[in-house]
Amino acid sequence: MTGSAAPSSFRLAYVPGATPGKWVRIWHERLPDVSLDLLPVTAAEASDVLRDGRADAGIVRLPVDRTVFSAIPLYTEMTVVVVPKDHLLTAADEVTVEDLAEEVVLHPLDDVVGWERPPGETAFERPATTADAIELVAAGIGVLVVPQSLARLHHRRDLTYRPVADAPQSAVALSWPEDAHTDLVEQFIGIVRGRTVNSTRGRTQAGDQPKDQQKQKRREDSPARRKPAAGKATGRNPRGRSGGTGKSTGRGGRRRS
Repeated sequence: MTGSAAPSSFRLAYVPGATPGKWVRIWHERLPDVSLDLLPVTAAEASDVLRDGRADAGIVRLPVDRTVFSAIPLYTEMTVVVVPKDHLLTAADEVTVEDLAEEVVLHPLDDVVGWERPPGETAFERPATTADAIELVAAGIGVLVVPQSLARLHHRRDLTYRPVADAPQSAVALSWPEDAHTDLVEQFIGIVRGRTVNSTRGRTQAGDQPKDQQKQKRREDSPARRKPAAGKATGRNPRGRSGGTGKSTGRGGRRRS
């Protein structure tokens, strides 16, 4: 990190359903002097938070504007349908979009599944949030299709869920503004990619030389890699060349025993 002083904190935004806890623990182990501040954001506002510099990076839902942001896909979530525990759909271990055709499928305004056209019958009104939709499912108003992490986030004892085999899926990624790829962003990339401390390819401090370059320089400077000076003998004795030191038997010559 260039500059007069290294930053004392790293700000990480994350959307509902994302669980950055494991990566946060590793961060504190590797960079105990740099705090990691978590900033919960909605999926819709994540891009604005990163663009405005309120967070250094974010765990977001794809897609993102790739002309502005870099992104590293982390995982793709299973899509599930949330229903009351006594609903007929619970009789199957897995359902399809066709199985939802006669259901009232709630479509909240913060939906992240990305339907071209939501399945089932349309509700009279769209809930404002996924949390509001969960309440309507509990009241028997309809069912809700969401990524599995959101079903777990809004878990209720009177509700359950089943996988929807052919529904669109939601991908989660680590993202940051392309023009703000800092050393600390690189450190976090190494953590989410599972690099060890010794293999983390973070950016070096100003004036530091990367370890791979240091190793290359040591190899080049080693005596075994140095070429002999011009005119000096190399110790080789190619056969058939004049000036060699070996004895020639010649034709008809006698070889001494």
